[in-house]
Order: sequence, then C-alpha cells, then structure tokens
Amino acid sequence: MQSNEIAALINHVAMGDRAAFAKLYRATNPKLFSICLRILKDRTDAEEALQEIYIKVWQRSKTFATSAGAPSVWLAAIARNHAIDTIRARKPVADDLDEAYDLADENSPDPEQQVAIADEGRRIDSCMQELDAVRARAVRSAYVDGLSYLELAEELKVPLNTVRTWLRRSLLKLRECMQR
Repeated sequence: MQSNEIAALINHVAMGDRAAFAKLYRATNPKLFSICLRILKDRTDAEEALQEIYIKVWQRSKTFATSAGAPSVWLAAIARNHAIDTIRARKPVADDLDEAYDLADENSPDPEQQVAIADEGRRIDSCMQELDAVRARAVRSAYVDGLSYLELAEELKVPLNTVRTWLRRSLLKLRECMQR
C-alpha cells in the first residue's frame, strides 16, 4: 500500500471510520508486529503490544499530520516507543543512582573495576548536584527509573516538550561535567 493511501486511512480513522481502521490494520500490522517482535523478543508480548499500539493509533490519529512525515514512520515510532516502554516496565525500579551500581551480577567485577565504578558513580552524583533539583530528579526518573517522557511530564506537571528539553540540556551538562 502506498504512503498516501496509508495517510488517507489514518485521516479517516481520525474521523472515527472503523472500516478504514480495519484496512489500516491489515495493511500495517505485519510491519508493526515485526518491530515489536524484534524489540520484545517474545511473540506473546509482541502480540499484546500490537493490540495496545493500535489502540494508541485509534486515539492519536487526530494528531497525525501528513506534512510532518511519512505515515509508516509515524506508525513505526508509536510501535517502537510502546515496545521500549514495555521493556522499561519490566525493569526493577532503583531508588538511587548508587543502587544501580549495587545490583548483583554473576560476573562480579574485580576490586579494581569496583573502585572504578564507585569513582564514576561519585563523579555522576557530583555532576548531578550541579543540576537544578527538579531537572536532576527528571534525569533520575527517566534514566534510572525508566519513566517515559510522557509519564515524566505528567508526574512533574509540565508540557512534554519541556521534559524533552530539560533532559537533553541536562544530559549535555552532565557530559560536559564528566569530561572535566
């Protein structure tokens, strides 16, 4: 199916057209399923994720803009992001950056590696203290706790793009600090 046909189907879905939604599903589900399967590495999880992805497509179809890019890219981004969120939801939540380094591993690092890891952890903590408290919390929530940008925006009660900007700028500051 051509890109413009898929875009037209998405626009019809935005108007609540169930027949267009069924056609869109038939035309795009193999690709979206393969994205889910590649990321999740489990057929059952991929099938579940695919159902949830099409719910999101139904709900978000009004936000699709043909001028913003190809519809297949828009659909693939929804699938990819949902699959990654599913993986993040599986991870255990760490309360602190130090705990992330304390997780037991069968191949425990030797004492020299442990010292290097602890030193790097202290450097990260030191650099994190240079950030504004709210932004440092946002970085921890996103990269240690695994919250999505949307979850973080809801938790902090700020717009989604603000969260993205904060995280991008904070990571640049952290990188700068770590290179000193």
